[in-house]
Amino acid sequence: MKISSMFIVHGSPLLPLLFALFLLAGHCLLPPLASAAEKWPGVDESVVEKYAKEQGREAHAPLINTSEGDLQLFVFLVAGVAGGFAAGYYWRMLIVEKASANSKKEP
Repeated sequence: MKISSMFIVHGSPLLPLLFALFLLAGHCLLPPLASAAEKWPGVDESVVEKYAKEQGREAHAPLINTSEGDLQLFVFLVAGVAGGFAAGYYWRMLIVEKASANSKKEP
């Protein structure tokens, strides 16, 4: 018996049907799990804030608020450009210049 014939029942493919049922079951089961965020606070809320309150240090507003607007996107863009420039420059130094130096050494 071929493996491909195992997934065909009466001329219709069974694998796509099983995959669709798996997706439907996941779609029905995941929303209740996603709402568990209220029950499970993050490390900042459960640990850091607890010890900060014990020591008398309450939370305050950040100096640079990146949660609103496009500032966070701009910071990631600048970091990507700087990282890309550095990677390209050192790639050139390691690969191109090293290869040309090796080709000059060989007679």
